[in-house]
Amino acid sequence: MVKYKALAIATKYWRPGENYLEEIIKGVNGKVSHRDFVVVSEKAISTATNNIVDENRVKPSLSAKLIAKYWMRIVWGYFLGRLCHFRERLLQYLREYPLELGSRHKQVALQHAGLLQALMFGSEGGIDGSNLAYAYVSLPLGNADEVAEKIRGQIRLRLGKKVFVMIVDTDKTYSFGNFHFTPRPKPIKGIHSFGGFTTYVIGRMFKLKKRPTPIAVAGCKISVEEALTIANIANRVRGFGVGRTVWDMAEKFKVELANVSWEMLETVKHKPIVIIRKSGR
Repeated sequence: MVKYKALAIATKYWRPGENYLEEIIKGVNGKVSHRDFVVVSEKAISTATNNIVDENRVKPSLSAKLIAKYWMRIVWGYFLGRLCHFRERLLQYLREYPLELGSRHKQVALQHAGLLQALMFGSEGGIDGSNLAYAYVSLPLGNADEVAEKIRGQIRLRLGKKVFVMIVDTDKTYSFGNFHFTPRPKPIKGIHSFGGFTTYVIGRMFKLKKRPTPIAVAGCKISVEEALTIANIANRVRGFGVGRTVWDMAEKFKVELANVSWEMLETVKHKPIVIIRKSGR
């Protein structure tokens, strides 16, 4: 069985407009070796590249309002949440799902990801508000393969290291034997994406093996199983920044939802980069 060593790289918080390539080069310089995997958080890149939406500027439709008021509070809060083995604390959050903020969020999900994704309880289609300030949410990268290749090229050009680069989303991929599936759109080849909230419910309800989703790999060809293993290791050593959910984030800073500032986020240690090396090299 292959074993791995992992090193999480702490950096400053990547605000919108941050030169993430410079931050990656600075972070891995002197630490990375040939044939290491450099695993980078998709959300951190999306934030740095302004691939975000300010939900305060969004006007919710009737559909979005109905999803927030009835689907989230009742269906998720009392039925689907229990099927998915949510803890009581999260169930209570869902039963008190914020109507105004939640409606705007569901409108963004409907516009960018579609109905089946908007019916998710969170991270709809890769849209995520945790570890972002105010009412901003990050969108999934539309060019993840290109970004991964750019990172790999810069590390080789500037540091002289031939590495493999992986971009990972914390949204889960579920595995049933050798069949891997996710509600998250556009994972790497070999992971099946379909179903939106139904896929999520199936994976959680049957307690299938779940790991973060690799969305791009540059520099090598690896099996889906190895990619998922590396993504999972990176996620474990990276941690969750300010928190897993927007509720956790607001609670940590003792503010209302959508009142977390960029300055607050900068007080927390962030680890958007993880170097992973096969043991014995």
